[in-house]
Amino acid sequence: MHFLPLLLLVAGSATVAGAARRTPVPAPLLLVAAGLAVSYVPGVPNYELDPEIVLPLVLPPLLYTAATESSYLDLRAQLRPVALLSVGYVLFATLAVGWAAYLIVPGLPLTAALVLGAVVAPPDAVAATAVARRVGLPSRITTILQGESLVNDATAITAYRVALAATIGEGASWAGGIVEFLVAAVGGVAVGLLLMMPIHWLRTHLREALLQNTLSLLIPFVAYGLAEWVHASGVLAVVVVGLYLGYRNWQVDFATRLQEEAVWKMVAFLLESAVFALIGLQLPVVLEGLGENEGLRATWYALAVFLIVVVTRFVWVYPATFLPRMLSARIREREENPTWKGPFVIAWAGMRGVVSLAIAFSIPLTVHGGDDFPERNLILFLTFTTVIGTLVIQGLTLPPLIRILRLPGRDTRAETLAEANAQAQASRIAEARLDELLEDERNTLPPPLVDRLRTVLERRRNAVWERLGAVNPVTGETSDDTYSRLSREMIGAERDVFVKLRDGRYIDDEMLRTLLRRLDLEEAAAYREVS
Repeated sequence: MHFLPLLLLVAGSATVAGAARRTPVPAPLLLVAAGLAVSYVPGVPNYELDPEIVLPLVLPPLLYTAATESSYLDLRAQLRPVALLSVGYVLFATLAVGWAAYLIVPGLPLTAALVLGAVVAPPDAVAATAVARRVGLPSRITTILQGESLVNDATAITAYRVALAATIGEGASWAGGIVEFLVAAVGGVAVGLLLMMPIHWLRTHLREALLQNTLSLLIPFVAYGLAEWVHASGVLAVVVVGLYLGYRNWQVDFATRLQEEAVWKMVAFLLESAVFALIGLQLPVVLEGLGENEGLRATWYALAVFLIVVVTRFVWVYPATFLPRMLSARIREREENPTWKGPFVIAWAGMRGVVSLAIAFSIPLTVHGGDDFPERNLILFLTFTTVIGTLVIQGLTLPPLIRILRLPGRDTRAETLAEANAQAQASRIAEARLDELLEDERNTLPPPLVDRLRTVLERRRNAVWERLGAVNPVTGETSDDTYSRLSREMIGAERDVFVKLRDGRYIDDEMLRTLLRRLDLEEAAAYREVS
């Protein structure tokens, strides 16, 4: 891909994603729709999705950001449903969709049909996370969907490799496939476990935030590349490292955390935007390979495969939810009895994404002996229509479905109360520590500065409690909101003065940057205390 089309892709997708924030439509859906529309515009180049770019260069950072933002403790608590979906469901979907496609499509070999099944089996990490954030799913369902999407790509890629080996004549067996899956899974986890502690040690011992964030950008690629080099799962290696570093992120200094959050938000935003736009832009490439005479036949196959993919997930999710409870008294005692609504949402939230397309585009053109890969263009088309269908139909209907089912959302009052209690405990310890430090004559401070320390501590403690109480009837703000707003207004006034002094040549640009950075840090502190 040349530089100008790539630049236009990134700029255009970022613009659409930014506009989507002002609409009720989730950004992934708007980006896919924009990509489909733009693909019909004359003169737009063909953006053929290159698996050699997507899998090693786009997938690792997206997985890493999702893993670091996930809760290790919550995932551990939901390990059974996550494992049943990320491993069990993907293998079941591979077999079910593959067998159904073998029966539906005349002349499609079973091994090639299983390739299609593996390609469309994994729901997409980016789509699941983006939609879950937007619609405000209950925390348990969000955790299960995020956990599934972190691991299922590894299962699907391994299943794809086994089915592909059988199709192209390299030989594969069930036993060999199981061994390959175990080797990839255990190897990927082992690489992640091997890397996570040395990387964390480096993060905590590098003294410059710039160097620490440079290391942060390299981590997912190093983990993925090393695991793939030893023929293990790069996906699992990235996930293991990301979960550990996210769990230990509190041990990194504040400057690194501030910079890292901003950097990774930007990276994730650009990559997610470009990825969903690329999905829509694949239409000309897919149709060109399909040919004019196969359009009607392929459309019926696409509808059938889409329905099979949707139904297959329901067929798996409900037994996977209720059978363990029926078979285990321990599970019944330890966990609340789920209703039918939660599994329904989990089953309906199986949007497919760019990983499925990337895997499909990596299917070779020929098999052993030089013959064409059986129905390769049709497999690409069916993958594309399944991805588009799940993103558009399921993605658009998921928010109203949740409203209709009246699922209990996050209990914001209970979360705020827990936050307030935690802050109160921390403030008491901090105040005791301050008193202890002030008893040392080396820490003598003028009374105004001591009062300032205590005031900041008290304001931080009271800010959360105020969110539970009354607000200003005119502005709708709490006292802390008003304090922070006025503080930022004062800082803005100071900033204007500094700029005027620079323009009047009373201070130079270097001094202006120093003064502005000091104000920026104060404004960031005022903002973060109430955000």
